[in-house]
Amino acid sequence: MKYTAEIDVMPLKALLDPQGKAIGMGLANMGLPQIGNVRMGKHITLEVEADTKESANEKVDTACKKLLCNPIIEGYHFVLHEMVAG
Repeated sequence: MKYTAEIDVMPLKALLDPQGKAIGMGLANMGLPQIGNVRMGKHITLEVEADTKESANEKVDTACKKLLCNPIIEGYHFVLHEMVAG
């Protein structure tokens, strides 16, 4: 079976997010001071082949831990979707 993984990698909340801060300041300068507490992260999509959803989940989790996320400064969350043949 094939699955699509939608992965969000975000800086840990306890850490300063300079990109988010710059975006927030830019929004305020554009006349949008009501928008605040901006956090900048990454969105990654990938396809994975696996016999079961549990196996796909393990593969994506391993990819996140070993390559896609730096656990010292980032956290991640992902959702798997079964791909429909057709």
